Amino acid sequence: MVAFNKAKGKAEKSGIDQYQMKNGDNAIRFVGDLLARYVYWIEGENGKNIPFECLSFDREKEAFTNREKDWVREYYPDLKCTWSYAIQCLDITEGAEPKVVIFNLKKKLLEQIKTAAEDLGDPTDPETGWGIYFKKVKTGPLPYNVEYSLQVPKCMKSQRALTDAERQAIASAKSIEEILIRPTADSQKELLERLRNGGQPSNVDDNIEEEFDIR
Repeated sequence: MVAFNKAKGKAEKSGIDQYQMKNGDNAIRFVGDLLARYVYWIEGENGKNIPFECLSFDREKEAFTNREKDWVREYYPDLKCTWSYAIQCLDITEGAEPKVVIFNLKKKLLEQIKTAAEDLGDPTDPETGWGIYFKKVKTGPLPYNVEYSLQVPKCMKSQRALTDAERQAIASAKSIEEILIRPTADSQKELLERLRNGGQPSNVDDNIEEEFDIR
């Protein structure tokens, strides 16, 4: 796990609850630590790409240490992995129920947030944290034709302590690493073999989007 203010920001069929970004305005509050990872996208059934975590990348060190066997490189030597950090959040839109969900970060949005954090402090702090107010705008027909812009004035005005209801939701939630479990090399190999033989892996997080490394 990587504390938000320590992160460099670089480098199972899920029934996972994830924040669904809306076109236009979004408002969330970050919870806990960043989960640092890179993924490979491999084509599965019906042309749908499936993410496989890059085991050469160390989540804790935020570095490619190559300490663990990366079977994707063995099966697909020309395939490149892409940035796919995640964090948990609360939807703080007016009237939203306090509930902790996974937020799949976009790299350029994270860069804007980290810049704002230099002045506003750690957005995950339960006492002095602040809301992440941002706008999502579709700029073209392709999946990666999307822009995310942080609305800094709104973020500045949102600094506050978490409510009792928000704290209760966080206390009852699992950690992000318990939800997005890092696969072992053996389980990764088994999934790749199943995919090669025409099967469909059933324990990968196929809800994340392929925009990570671009936006």
